[in-house]
Amino acid sequence: MDDEPVRIPITDVFDLHSVPPRDVKGVVEAYLEEAHKLGFRALRIIHGRGIGVQREIVRSVLAKTDFVESFRDAPAEAGGWGATIVDLR
Repeated sequence: MDDEPVRIPITDVFDLHSVPPRDVKGVVEAYLEEAHKLGFRALRIIHGRGIGVQREIVRSVLAKTDFVESFRDAPAEAGGWGATIVDLR
């Protein structure tokens, strides 16, 4: 059995559609840490529209992350309220 974590390439766009809801909080925290270490200044996290559960989880993590400067809904052409734009310090 291979218990190694799955390595996901870190880019400025992260689509959560393949992440099970129970893992979203931890995965987003890890993604933010890596993106910050790599020097990204702006990110787009795609959480989908649905009923807003993933969006709330993502935004609660963002609100508690000290190197997140701001976050907001993506523009319509980039996902609208189904994605969140994040600015890092």
